Amino acid sequence: MTAIKHALQRDIFTPNDERLLGIVNVCKAGKKKKNCFLCATVTTERPVQVKVVKVKKSDKGDFYKRQQTWELRDLTVVDAKDASKENPEFDLHFEKVYRWLASSTAEKNSFISCIWKLNQRYLRKKLEFVNVSSQLLEESVPSGESQSVAGGDEDALDDYQELSAREEQDIESMMEMCEYAISNAEGFAEKLFKELQVLDGANIQSIMASEKQVNILMQLLDEALSEVDTIEGKLSSYEEMLQSVRDQMDQISQSNRLIQISNTNNGKLLDEIQFLVNYMDLSKGHIRALQEGDLTSPKGIEACINASEALLQCMNVALRPGHHELKAVTQQQLLFAELRDTFARRLTNHLNNVFVHQGHDQSSTLSQHTADLTLPKHSPLHRDLLRYAKLMEWLKNTHREKYEGLSRTYVDYMSRLYEREIKDFFEVAKIKMAGTSKEAKGKFGLHGSSGKLTGSTSSLNKLTVQGSNSRRSQSSSLLDMGNMSASDLDVADRTKFDKIFEQVLSELEPLCLAEQDFISKFFKLQQHQAVMPPLAQPETEEFDGSAPSRILPQAEHRHSLSSEKDMVRQMMNKIFQSIEPELNSLIALGDKIDSFHSLYMLVKMSHHVWTAENVDPASFLSTTLGNVLVTVKRNFDKCISSQIRQMEEVKISKKSKVGILPFVIGFEEFAELAETIFRNAERRGDLDKAYVKLIKAVFMNVEKVANESQKTPRDVVMMENFHHIFSTLSRLKISCLDAERREAKHKYTDHLQSYVINSLGQPLEKLNHFFEGVEARVAQGVREEEVSYQLAFNKQELRKVIKEYPGKEVKKGLDNLYKKVDKHLCEEESLLQVVWHSMQDEFIRQYKHFEGLIGRCYPGSGITMEFTIQDMLEYFSSIAQSH
Repeated sequence: MTAIKHALQRDIFTPNDERLLGIVNVCKAGKKKKNCFLCATVTTERPVQVKVVKVKKSDKGDFYKRQQTWELRDLTVVDAKDASKENPEFDLHFEKVYRWLASSTAEKNSFISCIWKLNQRYLRKKLEFVNVSSQLLEESVPSGESQSVAGGDEDALDDYQELSAREEQDIESMMEMCEYAISNAEGFAEKLFKELQVLDGANIQSIMASEKQVNILMQLLDEALSEVDTIEGKLSSYEEMLQSVRDQMDQISQSNRLIQISNTNNGKLLDEIQFLVNYMDLSKGHIRALQEGDLTSPKGIEACINASEALLQCMNVALRPGHHELKAVTQQQLLFAELRDTFARRLTNHLNNVFVHQGHDQSSTLSQHTADLTLPKHSPLHRDLLRYAKLMEWLKNTHREKYEGLSRTYVDYMSRLYEREIKDFFEVAKIKMAGTSKEAKGKFGLHGSSGKLTGSTSSLNKLTVQGSNSRRSQSSSLLDMGNMSASDLDVADRTKFDKIFEQVLSELEPLCLAEQDFISKFFKLQQHQAVMPPLAQPETEEFDGSAPSRILPQAEHRHSLSSEKDMVRQMMNKIFQSIEPELNSLIALGDKIDSFHSLYMLVKMSHHVWTAENVDPASFLSTTLGNVLVTVKRNFDKCISSQIRQMEEVKISKKSKVGILPFVIGFEEFAELAETIFRNAERRGDLDKAYVKLIKAVFMNVEKVANESQKTPRDVVMMENFHHIFSTLSRLKISCLDAERREAKHKYTDHLQSYVINSLGQPLEKLNHFFEGVEARVAQGVREEEVSYQLAFNKQELRKVIKEYPGKEVKKGLDNLYKKVDKHLCEEESLLQVVWHSMQDEFIRQYKHFEGLIGRCYPGSGITMEFTIQDMLEYFSSIAQSH
């Protein structure tokens, strides 16, 4: 360790003017061991700096290098870990804790002792030694002249200084002057000691010679002390004078502070007075306008508005604490309250008079609208009243009771006025509708107030299918069936009804929207728009037109908006309480005249509901029309149910052929009418549902009638009617009935084939029976070429059967078949040629089948039919042409 210490001193610390006093070989605790040295050093220059240096061997391993340096004054704690047991671990607390593991406990203790001594000598700072043996620190206390530092003499180490170059030269010259300096060191030392004594004596003599000068120096020091006393006396007097000035300045500062506080208080008082004067002073002009301002002229109304806003501003001033104790403030508040009450009374009385006068003027114009289907316009009344909108807002904020009373007065008056107007309006509409029904009555036998066509629903139970000679007889049955007329006049009546109903809705819509807009503006009631879901289908519950409230940031604001919206709805409900009953009455009349009017009304009402919701989904109009739409939809559903019920009640004649069933024609005409009405309609879904219900009922009742038919074969009834249904659906291209269209085609094709096969069994009946027997034998296992050996199916029997059907007989049989088919089929559907052509194809197929059986079962017999395929084609062609 001594060699390492000298090497470190020479290579690292001497070049930096430092002395190495303590060293310990360490590695970091808890990590992979990488040895290094902690060195305690002091600088050779003043002031002395004490450091702890970490020295590490370089990677190349041939020299040491300084890695990290800490100042000893930055060390706060030395922790030896255990004072009673030997433990090489210790911690040094600088800016952070450094944990070390010494190579031995002795080295650790020696280094810690060196640290303690350096702190005691150079720093004298409060350094905490934890878990350090007290004996170790006691041993380090100085004793006499000698102290041990890291195993040596500290004074010697402290006094030791390396020789300078000049000192080395002087020693070398002295040693050269003395020949035995090296060979006899003791003699050389004795000689040097004698010379030192000579020099000490010379020094003593020199000091004694300078005693006189020392006495002179002491005298000068005494004089300097007396001068110092004099100066101190003067400084004391000056300090007393400065203390007096300081006291006076303190008094002046206190006085200035009091003046500043007074000025601040005066400024605050002036601000308070200016605040009260600025915000609680109402001009004489405003007071005069509130007390006696003209509420009829535009200038007077504007002056009253400005005065009321100024008064409201004064009354709503946020007074500061203590203002209410001022008498002037109390008097002003009383004045404001009196002005508020006076003006509120004047305003309420004036607006009540305006309502009455405007009502009389409006009533005088009612007679002008009775002849036309129009409603009086209230825009002049609204325009005149809207001049007072700001005053109504003021009344709402200051006098809620008078505001609500005024709104009740307005609602009472307007409800009576609108009730008269709406009643007269709907009377005109009903008269025009009744005029339409009377025209239909004159043309088509309408009877009674019910407006039903002759032989309508009540007579359907007695409805019978007439002969197929006349299409007109079926049309008349259809009229009974659906209360419809095929004439152009009936279409014109329905068109006229549609226009009347549209006119009614078109007149009501702007009237309600204008009134609701006026109420919200005049009474200052906020209405917020909200997104509505798509138009509800009101089949089971009523449409209320309400919309979910928009989420607002404050609960109070949300409650205010909701209550104001409810107030608008309540006012509109009271003012227009007669609209919904009158609309329902008009709808009932239209449905009574003609149940198919419900189609027109459903489309028109749906469109107007959709339009009203787009304008304002929460409006009274959308709510009311939505409720009425429920009634219209129910009437539409009743109309569909009535059609289905009438189908089920149809009875057919046992003596005449069926032909196209009335309800099949009825469905065709219903679909044509509905497609015309519902073109681009919003509620197409309702019609599609009705189509599905109707077509299912048509299919079911066609099969029912076919099963019950005695005169006409079942296959003919099914074939003709499903052909008609397929043609109708193909022509109208109703997308929701594509599946039913394909089903109708399938049923028509199947029953056509069935009818052809069953009919063709008759002209060659015996031949058919013969070959059915042949096929039965083959099916039982008899080989085809052996069938001719069967007694009942030998060649002689075959020739006998074939001879019974010569060409002349076949043609005669086919002619009879044609007449029978003609008798079965109706003329309207024109299926005779289609059926006859199918029979021709089937007959040829059977002929080829018979020839094939003869060729396989009777080979080489030379037996053939009495007629050929070409003969058959000529038979079919000549028969068709002859008829």
